[in-house]
Amino acid sequence: MTNKVLETDGLCKKFGDFTAVKDVSFAVERGNIHALVGPNGAGKTTLFNLITRFISPTEGEILFEGVPVSQVAPAEIARRGIIRSFQITSVFSNLTVLDNVRVVLLRKMGWSFSFVKSRKALDKMNDEAMEALDCVRLGEFASEIAGNLPYGRKRALELAVTLAMDPVLMLLDEPTQGMGYEDVQHIAGLIKEVSAGRSVLMVEHNMTMVAQIADRLTVLQRGEIIADGRYEDVSKDPEVISAYLGGGGVAREYEHATQ
Repeated sequence: MTNKVLETDGLCKKFGDFTAVKDVSFAVERGNIHALVGPNGAGKTTLFNLITRFISPTEGEILFEGVPVSQVAPAEIARRGIIRSFQITSVFSNLTVLDNVRVVLLRKMGWSFSFVKSRKALDKMNDEAMEALDCVRLGEFASEIAGNLPYGRKRALELAVTLAMDPVLMLLDEPTQGMGYEDVQHIAGLIKEVSAGRSVLMVEHNMTMVAQIADRLTVLQRGEIIADGRYEDVSKDPEVISAYLGGGGVAREYEHATQ
């Protein structure tokens, strides 16, 4: 088994004459939290869309567990263990916290189109659903309506839903977007905890959080990698500093994180 859970080799994506991702080659090591950072418009979301096969590469290759997956359908990508959470909250607001996780377990068990199931059959999933909720400290809120949760707990619920899919690689798209300091610290701690035995690739603008939990980071600018390595090394790279010093709020986050 390769130690690289995900690799990209010369990945490129063009939209007409515009190149959104250019010759991107990097790897996510098994068991690592790997951050993908860069100014707005750097190509981070496009790269996530390529990895999950929402869009197809113009050139290059994607390997998952050492196997080429550049032509694999998105649903099959998820079945193989690449599970993505999105930039905006995507919980079922009218369902309970527990039922949000059970809906995902239904799909995992092949019951996606069998909406009529006995209560006994559904209750068999409770232990697994509660285990995912306990991992993100939401067990006591299992009977709450998800829409009533504060924003930080909704993002924690998304983590629980992602965990319920039993991911090999978790793709987290700006998991702390829109959060205050306390929520950021809470979610950062949860990501660190749930990453045990898993691999995480996350897009994140909060450089203080990245400095706290990321094992490695890749920095994109205008669709190209300008730095890749451990945080303490990349944070001193003159090209990275220059890119972020032109990035407004991101630059301030970067300067604060490196002080």
